[in-house]
Amino acid sequence: MYVDRLLRGSLERARSSFPAVLITGPRQSGKTTFLQHEARESQGYVSFDDPLERAFAREDPNGLLDRFRDRPVVLDEIQYVPELLPYLKMRIDRDRNRAGAYLLTGSQQFALMQGITESLAGRVAILELLPLSHLELAGASLDAMVWRGGYPDPALNPNIRDLWMTSYIRTYVERDVRQVRDIQELGNFERFLGLCAARHSQEFHAAPLARSCGVSQPTIHAWVSVLAASYVATLLQPWHRNLGKRLIRAPKLYLMDPGLVCTLTRQPTPDAALAGPLGGPLFEGLVVTEALKLFAAAGKPASCWCWRSHDGLEVDLVIEVGGRVIPVEAKLTATPTARHAEPLNRLRQWVGDEADPGLVVCRVNEPVALPGGATAIPWDHWPKWLSDRLGL
Repeated sequence: MYVDRLLRGSLERARSSFPAVLITGPRQSGKTTFLQHEARESQGYVSFDDPLERAFAREDPNGLLDRFRDRPVVLDEIQYVPELLPYLKMRIDRDRNRAGAYLLTGSQQFALMQGITESLAGRVAILELLPLSHLELAGASLDAMVWRGGYPDPALNPNIRDLWMTSYIRTYVERDVRQVRDIQELGNFERFLGLCAARHSQEFHAAPLARSCGVSQPTIHAWVSVLAASYVATLLQPWHRNLGKRLIRAPKLYLMDPGLVCTLTRQPTPDAALAGPLGGPLFEGLVVTEALKLFAAAGKPASCWCWRSHDGLEVDLVIEVGGRVIPVEAKLTATPTARHAEPLNRLRQWVGDEADPGLVVCRVNEPVALPGGATAIPWDHWPKWLSDRLGL
């Protein structure tokens, strides 16, 4: 079953203006399926997962590209053949007015983005296809979103969820991690991944992770960069009106998929996951990653941060849309109170006229006005609320 993706509009705009479009994102997020569905029937296709096609591209790059003549072509998993990028550049430069000629996909950011920057800067639009959002899953329940996550296979086929999740983690550790960075101690890295899942939605501090894994702090920072490069995790930086001060305090660590968090922390059921100590972090992570998915679908940088005051007040998510600052709290409760709105109102007072009234995303059934101007909204209204403001 194919699910229409919110990225479609951004892809159409990009392919009408740029000679090449790169769709990047985590493995198994649906990049190939998305491009094959959106491409015209006359579109050519080659996958560099195929070792024969990889060898052909390395030995005779012009011969491979000549196969498609004037047809647009999808070049899938382009990170396996960075040698092809200079030849793409030469062909693009011979006909800069030919838009949408090359559609590329890639999964690992480090080597891929380095090659793109060196060879195709100014010639390629870069878009991210992240796992399915709540809007794309047509109103999935909170239990389903947390337990199955957003990767298309387990999200759409719940009967394979357990096997898919464990297989994905094993493949990620044994194959993808080594492609991004040559990590020899995979056992330690797997332990590190589990510890990150247990610290989902918490501040990131390298020292305790280093002690638990028996490695140095620089190694932990390198490993976190691997998680970010492969879209498994993200660090949400602290917000400050002065951009130069946003990195002063510790960022917060989120795994991008709640299903992976549940698997790595051995949650027995979705009910147990939400009712246990990880319930609040799972819910907060869902609210934050939904925002990241929607910014990506709109083709915009993710203007998302966290915030803490000097006296300990914390706002889970601060977004900037249309020049406005919007504070957002994520609470698993179905009974929001003035206490939940206090950090939002404090941040709004501090920012001044640039800030909008805040939102408490929670499990109410209908929007509820809170003291100070904030509003509590149902968790499943949050994606539509943000998508409308992003113009999706």
